[in-house]
Amino acid sequence: MAFDSYHCSICGRRVKLQSRADMPVLDPNTGFAICRSCIKNIYHFIEEDEENTFRKHKQHFNDELSEMLERNKPHLIKQYLDDFIIMQDRAKKILSVAAYNHYKRMKYDAENVGGDEEIEKSNVIIMGPTGCGKTAMLSHLSRLLDIPFAVTDASSLTEAGFVGADVEVAVRNLYYAAGRDIEKTEHGIIYLDEFDKIARKSGANNSITADPGHEGVQQGLLKMLEGSVVEFTERGQRKHPEAPTIKVDTKNILFIVGGAFVGIEKIIEKRLKKNESPIGFGSEIPSKEDTDKKFNELIHQVRPEDLMKFGIIPEIIGRLPVICTLETLDEDALLRILTEPKNAPVKQYEKLLAMDNVKLEFEEAALRHVAKLAIERKTGARSLKGIIEDVMLDVMFEIPKTDKPRRVVITEACIKGEDSPQIFPLKKTTLKKSA
Repeated sequence: MAFDSYHCSICGRRVKLQSRADMPVLDPNTGFAICRSCIKNIYHFIEEDEENTFRKHKQHFNDELSEMLERNKPHLIKQYLDDFIIMQDRAKKILSVAAYNHYKRMKYDAENVGGDEEIEKSNVIIMGPTGCGKTAMLSHLSRLLDIPFAVTDASSLTEAGFVGADVEVAVRNLYYAAGRDIEKTEHGIIYLDEFDKIARKSGANNSITADPGHEGVQQGLLKMLEGSVVEFTERGQRKHPEAPTIKVDTKNILFIVGGAFVGIEKIIEKRLKKNESPIGFGSEIPSKEDTDKKFNELIHQVRPEDLMKFGIIPEIIGRLPVICTLETLDEDALLRILTEPKNAPVKQYEKLLAMDNVKLEFEEAALRHVAKLAIERKTGARSLKGIIEDVMLDVMFEIPKTDKPRRVVITEACIKGEDSPQIFPLKKTTLKKSA
């Protein structure tokens, strides 16, 4: 159909065709036409709207960061952690400062877009024996900050090309923890547990067994720790051209890697002994108590060179500038963990049985024996609830059969398996007063 002019359906102007540039966007079925000028105006409005939306979103994010920093200063974070974690004061201070500085860094970047100066990320390496509170401390920290938190077992990660999970799975786990919200994912915390299991088997950590890509896994984590765009498939399948992928920028994700690092205290002790004067005339022979230093004394003296000898590559250590160490928990500490924190195991069982009109009491000797069993099993605080659960099983099975108020006493003999928990009748008024 030939024509020399047309009416624009948007602005209503009659436009003469003088060149190909004046040709309209035309629908021949409906006669709808839009001129070049209207197309430019619409594009301009869309750009302006997107820019305003971005500015509002950026301002909202900056306001959120300011509020978060105001209510989560280091001393306030530590006070919160004190309600749930016993001892480990030094570790709580380190993590409180690390989290606070991480969000100050994000605020600085948001307010200085395009600036030459940049504050580098301060990822954390946390080490301590099994059951000393590493994961629990980080879980409570993320709950306080109200940000996504995901734990990934580093020992399950493999180098690209090997059978197993790629390093990107850590970011995908955080993506799920954030409710599949990319923006929330990009401001969360990733905890790589069992990180010591991917130490390369060389040097001080020598082994005759094969090293199935452990160093390769560390190499694969480098850019992710520093900050890069990680691409992964939502369902976890291998990446291929037909599979839709999700891209997440790890620049503002705080990475915390941790593990027991069994044997690193020997590396530390060996380094410290080099500074001592050799045995000879005029030198004192150290006593057994001096040479057999406790783990708690040695672990706080760990240095980057000790981690390198353990098998962590220097490039990784450079991206983990904050070293946080936790102490071994003794019997008294485990006893406090059973009763003092807000979510203490004893308090949990007291609340559960109170719902069945039962007052639960633990003798101190019984709780102390629970702590001794946890030390014997070398599992720290991790096994405390499990030990109590075994003792409470029959009681919790029988109690709901009747609604009569009762009092249950757990003695040391119950924990040892030599006796059953003692059950006594209880008046309703007594139960109400104790509640």
